[in-house]
Formats: sequence, C-alpha cells, structure tokens
Amino acid sequence: MGSNKIPNSYAAMSGKIVQNIFVAQNRLSGTQYRRDLCAPYTCNSLPFCGGKLAWTSISSMQMHKLPQYQRGFVNRGNVYCNAASSTTAIPHLDKVDFLKLQNGSDIRGVAVAGVEGEPVTLTEPVTEAIAAGFAAWLLEKKKADASKTLRVSIGHDSRISAQMLQDAVSRGIAGAGLDVVQYGLASTPAMFNSTLTEDEAFLCPVDGAIMITASHLPYNRNGFKFFTNAGGLGKADIKEILERAADVYNKFTDESLTKSKRLASESVKKVDYMTVYTADLVKAVRKAAGNIEKPLEGFHIIVDAGNGAGGFFAAKVLEPLGAITSGSQFLEPDGLFPYHIPNPEDKAAMKAITQAVLQNKADLGIIFDTDVDRSAAVDSTGREFNRNRLIALISAIVLEEHPGTTIVTDSVTSDGLTTFIEKKLGGKHHRFKRGYKNVIDEAIRLNSIGEESHLAIETSGHGALKENHWLDDGAYLMVKLLNKLASARASGVGGGSKVLTNLIEGLQEPAVAVELRLKINQNHPDLKGGSFREYGEAVLNHLENSVDLDPKLQKAPVNYEGVRVSGYGGWFLLRLSLHDPVLPLNIEAPSNEDAVKLGLSVASAVKEFAAIDTSALDKFIQPS
Repeated sequence: MGSNKIPNSYAAMSGKIVQNIFVAQNRLSGTQYRRDLCAPYTCNSLPFCGGKLAWTSISSMQMHKLPQYQRGFVNRGNVYCNAASSTTAIPHLDKVDFLKLQNGSDIRGVAVAGVEGEPVTLTEPVTEAIAAGFAAWLLEKKKADASKTLRVSIGHDSRISAQMLQDAVSRGIAGAGLDVVQYGLASTPAMFNSTLTEDEAFLCPVDGAIMITASHLPYNRNGFKFFTNAGGLGKADIKEILERAADVYNKFTDESLTKSKRLASESVKKVDYMTVYTADLVKAVRKAAGNIEKPLEGFHIIVDAGNGAGGFFAAKVLEPLGAITSGSQFLEPDGLFPYHIPNPEDKAAMKAITQAVLQNKADLGIIFDTDVDRSAAVDSTGREFNRNRLIALISAIVLEEHPGTTIVTDSVTSDGLTTFIEKKLGGKHHRFKRGYKNVIDEAIRLNSIGEESHLAIETSGHGALKENHWLDDGAYLMVKLLNKLASARASGVGGGSKVLTNLIEGLQEPAVAVELRLKINQNHPDLKGGSFREYGEAVLNHLENSVDLDPKLQKAPVNYEGVRVSGYGGWFLLRLSLHDPVLPLNIEAPSNEDAVKLGLSVASAVKEFAAIDTSALDKFIQPS
C-alpha cells in the first residue's frame, strides 16, 4: 500500500481536524463496501452530524486499518463535528457572498478549518441553503410533475467533511418538501445515472441528484455537482441556485432550521445504488464479449483509487468479470489522500500506478480521480494512456464503431493528435475550449446541427460518449478499454494490453510539452480598477497583432479560445483561465530549442504588460 510516511502538511494538523477525521472514519467504516443490511435495499433515516457522536470503543481490527499517523489520536470519548451544532439556536449567521462559491458548473468552497488563510465557507447553514436553492430550482423546472413529491438523491466522495455536508444537504431538501435518498459513498457518474434508472426498488428514477465532491482539490475543500435527467447543470443554472440560496439563507430562523432537521430525520431514506451502477458496467463488458460470463478471466488488472470513491471498481466490476486484481492500491476511502492526489493528471499519481503495474507484472493499470468522473490507464510496459494518448486511444475505439465521426476535444490538444484522428483514423478533430462542460456541450451542439459526434473528451481525463448520455464517466471510459480487451480475447486475439497499445501506433508526440502559468496581479496599477479578464483579453489581442507581423508564425485558421500559433515545427496557445487571474501558456515543439523560440515570441509580446508575472516564462527561455 505504499509508504506510511506522513506529509508535513498532515503532521501539522490541529486537534480539531483530527477530530473531524475520526467523525468521517467512524461513519465511513463498514459502509460502502460492506453495505447496511436493511431489507431489501433501503432504510429510514441516518444519524445526523450535529451534537455528539458517542464513540466509546474501537476494535483492534479497525485500529489496525487506520493509517499510522491517525492511530495515536483515537478519542474514545465524545467526538464533535467541525461546524457548530445545529441542535442549538443560531444567534447569528455570518454574511455570505454565495456567488463566490461558483466554480463554472460546480459549487466549491472550504468545508474544514485548519488551513491558514482558508476560512470555512461551506458551513452547515450555507450548505442547507444551497440545497434548498436547488430544491426550489428543481420544483420550478419540474412543474409538470407537481402532482407527485419530487425525489433527490445525494452521494459523496471520501472527503472528511462529506457526512456533515450530506446531512446539511438532506435538511435543505427535506425542508423544501422533497424526498431525500442518501447513497453514501458514490461516484459522480452514478449520481447522474440515478436520474435515468427505472427501478422503484431503488427509488429510481430520482428527479434530481447532488454529488458532494471537490474532485482532486485538497482535503479541506468540498463542493457540489447537480444533475437532472437532462444532464449536469450549466453555469447559468448554478448562478440561479446560488441566488436562490442567498435568499433562503437570509430568511433562516431558528424555527425553520429546527423544522428542516425534524423533516430530514423522519423522511431520509438510504439506498445502495452503487450496486445498480456497477451491475450495468459489468453487463456492458459481457455484452461486448458476446455475453461471456467472465470475459476478463486471466487478465491481471490493477486499480489505483487514490483513496477516493473509485475503490468499488476492483471488487464490483473487474472481479465479477474474472479479472485478477491483486496489487490494486489505495482502494479504501480516506479523505486525507495520504499517498498521492487522486488525479490522473498528477505525475506522482501516474508514477504510483505505473510502478504497481510493473511490480505486479499486470496487464493493465487503471487510475481514477476522487469522484470517478476522470480516469487514465497504463499498459503492461508502463506506457501511460492519459492526456493526448488517452484521447487517441478512445478515439480509435469510437471511430471503429462510428467511422468518420467528429471527436471534440479541449483547446490544448496537440497537432499530432489532429493528424492521428484525421489522417490515421479517418475522423474529424474539432478542437474547442477548455472546460469539460464546454467540450460536452459543443459535441451536443454539433449533433443538433447535423454533424455527427460520438465523443467529447478533455486532456484532463474527462470523457463523455453519446452512447452514455454524454456523461463524463471515468469508469465507463475504462469499460470501453475493457470491452476492447474482452472482444479481442473472444475473437482469438491475445497479447493483453498490446491490443490497446497497437491502437495508437503512429501517434506523433512532441519531444517537448510544457504548460507555464502567467499570473495577473490584480492589485497592479496597470489594471486601473478594471477586471483581470479585461486585462487578459488586452494581452491576447496584443499577442495576436504581434503574430501577424512575424512571417515565421502562423495563427490557427480555426480557433475557439485564446491565441493558438504554429511555428518552428511546433505550436503555442496562450489563453485566459476560465476562473482564475492566470494566462496559461502551452508550448509543444520537436526540440527544446524550438520550444524556446516559441516562448520568446510570447515573451516579447507580453513584456509591455507590467501586471503579468512572467517569471515562469523567463525561466523557461533563459539559456541553460
């Protein structure tokens, strides 16, 4: 399971955070992989976070399973939640700028105290208000269904604040008069699926779903993603929900908070929906192999869940299909993520799964982010299938099934990938903007105007398929790889993961690929009180004009984001971040010398803008 050495940031945690860890550890142990025994699938009400949790004993087995750095802090007395108990009257609610919690099509904030300079923004009252805002939004959207009580499912990843937020969300939904169905530890894709599944035994379909997650962000953060059967909510929807939440929050009274708590304690149901979701994944692989019961028998496949919510994939998907999963690591949920960040883009995370594959002589390695909407893979030789390679691999599989289809990607994909998709695979590459929702929405738009598109995928590992309701589902993406392995085996083709590796043969990859972040100082006099976005756009306009004057550079003929330029055998893209005062610069080139030339072109254009921190670029272009 890797080293037990504790990162310095964890060693310095306050006792308050340690108490939160045990609230989470106590509630998560024995749940998601050893579900409750309520018959058949549901039970009423759950213990709420608020007041004391009596924790008077802990078994030696539980003690053994705790990471070493936690064992010394076991508290056999009462354990308190990090937020003020809502069983007592709240004399004062802090003023909150709800709109600052918006992060594109998600909501994110700080849920746990303990990190200097990061005060808690997702308190229980704020969370309850957000849930009530979603309930009001949902009631407005589902007017036609006013004759029935709407149902909302709630799931969460492994974060230590998950249970506290789930309880607060439940109060917000129940207080608005809607039925609440808690799934406990779940994946983001499963939450969307629950709006589509038709199975009353599992209280499905639900009318809306909420996933409590902050993807790969640090342990103190958390947030929310929202779904209906039409898919994930967009930016405008999130803004409306937060505006509604602010109104709810300002009208909170002790009586209303007490009432919502009572309603939730009386009406919350708990469902093991992950069994439905995982069964569907298993069926998909069996179908691809001609309905063989164990189409992956003999394959050795390792899973790295990064202590997020993806640990189910080994026991609930791979093993029923016959795969050997020994060597899988970090499957147990641990919201401190002690071994590595659960992020397929993280170098340490990819190194961890690669080493596990090589050490165990496995056929394939699969890695997920915290909430399982992103993934990547590693072949038996340790070659990574992530970023451009993952896009190339999934494109090859999709284009076999749908010849000539359009593949929609984000803006930072390589020129080599375009050549591969269009020249080798016979598809069309439509490079769009950054942001997984932007990419998915563009693919949906193309289909609506008659241009067939079956895949929308970002370099981050978000991938959505038309056949899967345009859901960015990391587990389903990996199922597409498993389908290929299983179908190849069924047709008599051996070679393990070489079947996959062969699919991306001919993909041109750059010798140098870097991303540099040029930060905008919002306090600099140059901004003259204006927004960083206006300043960033001025930088991009100036760069575009300077490129027009350089005969060695050529702007991309079709471009949807920033300034993309080819030259010196490579390309660069300077764009404005979706949310932050940053201009990310991507450069790819056949040599470091050529990459530096591209970097110099950007540096000469942006040097006139004093509010830009060019230190990362300056370091890159300096002679070694």
